[in-house]
Amino acid sequence: MSEAGFGGLSVVTFESRRASEMASLVRRHGGEPVSAPAMREVSLAENAAALAFAAALAGGGFDAVVLMTGVGTRALVEESAPALDRAAFAAALGRVPLLIARGPKPAAVLRELGVAGFVTVPEPNTWREVAAAVGAAGSLGGRRIAVQEHGAPSADLYEVLRRAGAVVTPVPVYRWALPEDTTALRGALHALAEGRARVALFTSRAQVEHAFGIAAEEGIAGALRAALVRGVAASIGPVCTEALQAEGIAPDVEPDHPKMGHLVKTAAERSAAILAAKDGSALPSATR
Repeated sequence: MSEAGFGGLSVVTFESRRASEMASLVRRHGGEPVSAPAMREVSLAENAAALAFAAALAGGGFDAVVLMTGVGTRALVEESAPALDRAAFAAALGRVPLLIARGPKPAAVLRELGVAGFVTVPEPNTWREVAAAVGAAGSLGGRRIAVQEHGAPSADLYEVLRRAGAVVTPVPVYRWALPEDTTALRGALHALAEGRARVALFTSRAQVEHAFGIAAEEGIAGALRAALVRGVAASIGPVCTEALQAEGIAPDVEPDHPKMGHLVKTAAERSAAILAAKDGSALPSATR
């Protein structure tokens, strides 16, 4: 079974921007992908926060800048353009005493901009690693820290930094919203709730929140929760895992590295054994 991977199982994926790539990975590992995009990135029109950030950045107004995502970093460059063009933006970032990239994607954007001397947060790239990277530079008392948000506020990170005395400036550049068409998502959630699909792969907190929000609208939140407990719930990393745990679901799979390819491969290797164990434990003892 390890060679066959998913062994023909239907595998629900909630990825949106990289949906086709994830479906290809599932097929490569022997599964039948059920694509159920759960979110979309919505740019903020007339982003006053980005323009204010750009003005403060140009004036040396920050002691540290944290870039949470590659997509967000690119959006921030574009939305700051009325105040700073690309070259001026890159130069201003290069003058920040502490510049932090939360993982390889924002780091890649910084390299494209020609910015060096930044710190890349290690895996699993959660707010905890970000907080540790900021704190490693010394006392936070009075330090002015800007954080490029990634679809939603990083409330835990802000609380830790502010408690240590930092002045935190969140910089929203986009927000997470449901897809304009939720037909595929609703269908996949019913397939999970009814046991027609038994493997679900989650790659973000927002996917979990949106999935259960739609399930509640459909009146199947309880059935979905129970089905994920009986089936295979796979999480890409700690932040996503926390969201599942908040719904009463302990993920069966979390890869060693928080990458999409690792998630699919690990789920493929383990799903058959997990389902066999769960199905076996549900049998009366006399039939075992």
